[in-house]
Amino acid sequence: MTVGTDKLVRMAEQIAANMNYTNDSEVVAAKISDHLARFWDPRMLEAIKVYNLENPDSLSKELSIAVSSIQ
Repeated sequence: MTVGTDKLVRMAEQIAANMNYTNDSEVVAAKISDHLARFWDPRMLEAIKVYNLENPDSLSKELSIAVSSIQ
């Protein structure tokens, strides 16, 4: 099963919206990053990282920070 990039972005933005319970972008980004690292398949993580690099202004600020920080 493959998941398209559009769907990955949509899912990641939904996660980001659910984690956005404070005005502190760094805290929100850390929560998003933790969730993605724990629950997303490595192929999904790689795809969203590549998307973020190729489309630097497309993801929400907190999601972009989170994706960039995942090892």
